[in-house]
Amino acid sequence: MKLDEIRKNIDKIDRELLVLLQERMGLSLRTKKFKTKVTDPRREEDVLSRIDRMSLDLVERAFTRQLLKTIIEEGKRLQKKDRALVAFQGEHGAFSELAARQLVPDGAYIPCLEFIDVFRGVEQGELDIGVVPVENSLEGAVTPVNDLLTTTSLHVTGEAIVTVNHCLLAPSPTRLEDIRIVYSHPQALAQCRNFLTRHHIEPRPYYDTAGAAKMLARENPRVTAAIASDLCADLYDLNVLEKGIQDGPANSTRFLLMSTRPCEVPGNKTSVIFVTPHLAGRLYTVLGLFAEAKINLTRIASMPLRSDPGNYCFFLDFEGTQSDATVQQVLKQMAELTISLKNLGSYPAANR
Repeated sequence: MKLDEIRKNIDKIDRELLVLLQERMGLSLRTKKFKTKVTDPRREEDVLSRIDRMSLDLVERAFTRQLLKTIIEEGKRLQKKDRALVAFQGEHGAFSELAARQLVPDGAYIPCLEFIDVFRGVEQGELDIGVVPVENSLEGAVTPVNDLLTTTSLHVTGEAIVTVNHCLLAPSPTRLEDIRIVYSHPQALAQCRNFLTRHHIEPRPYYDTAGAAKMLARENPRVTAAIASDLCADLYDLNVLEKGIQDGPANSTRFLLMSTRPCEVPGNKTSVIFVTPHLAGRLYTVLGLFAEAKINLTRIASMPLRSDPGNYCFFLDFEGTQSDATVQQVLKQMAELTISLKNLGSYPAANR
């Protein structure tokens, strides 16, 4: 191996060490939910003893022990800061994390494998708040999240509109003309369909945009790229081959902030989910309530109701707060006209 190649491998290992350290600190923060005290001497000694038993000829035991002690102390320092644990789906660098940073600037951002892990983690008190995408300006509703909203006990307490600027990322020294395969979340692949078709690149679904970038950096497959944010390029040391590859210039995703408690700040936007009976004109009647009350609707979407095949649930966002007398009257009338009505809560609308 030549010197440059050796140094590149060292840089790759350093990067992976830092990524793993970030993951470890996130897990360390999550342990606080299950402990009465930050310090746990028995657990610390158990960790150090396990490391002592490892046989590493190039890493001396004294160095290893001191390194782990330093990491443990840093984990305890973070736990003492008492930052809110903000759950998002995907890996670090995902657009959901960008939304989380916007909604909770001083939070600790905890990645989750699936959307259901975000909901369950917050519902069960293992995580404080969740951030999930609900709709995209190019591809419409994020179906798995909308499905979970119909059954969750969580409240919507905020929203953010994140501009989605997709980038084609690859390890150095890959060129755009070399790329034959690209990995990313199905939503991201769909949003970049025209670019991929034009360059004859095969799309392959992955569980997350940032996860695809992380995999690419770790495995370094040939003629392969990932679609993710430019933040992922910095996090995983990848080259940006092309920016803004999404099909439309105005690509954005709306994210919801979910909590076990209703929003404490008076909101100017409300979200509800309802189901109407199979009666001619019933949906028209329900929507007419808002027209009569001069309440502006900002979103209406429908999705098949799994518990009642052939019927649909409707997602409705409107301007106004549930504490307003006019809104309360409309919601009362809706309850009489629908099979079910779920109020997700009132919250501050995002600045567009």
